[in-house]
Amino acid sequence: MTIKYEWRGDFDNAALNTLHADGLGHPVAGTDWRERLERHSLDWVCAWEDGVLIGFVNVVWDGGVHAFILDTVVAQHLQRRGVGAALVAVAANEARAAKCEWLHVDFEEHLRSFYFDACGFKGTTAGLIAL
Repeated sequence: MTIKYEWRGDFDNAALNTLHADGLGHPVAGTDWRERLERHSLDWVCAWEDGVLIGFVNVVWDGGVHAFILDTVVAQHLQRRGVGAALVAVAANEARAAKCEWLHVDFEEHLRSFYFDACGFKGTTAGLIAL
């Protein structure tokens, strides 16, 4: 398996919507990812295998020193093979190069081992308001 990781990779909305549906187990949506990312993101990372989008992570930021990981997804047939951790590692390196000092992530409990063990995140005290 040869996977290419690309900072600010050139994708199309249909490919990313299909990847999200496959990787997260929901119906294909019609999200305009390109517009969303151009408007709100520091950047993003795409993972490609033989020209097919097989992984993605979005890196949003506050315009200063804080970056945030969102929308991490890997094609179902490649999950638990290090692709997601490699995506996050590229995101962390590029956020650091952009002068960010902190990389945040929120996740569901079943992803704790992935983010803490595979990606190196540490627990913090944080708060959340459901809106």
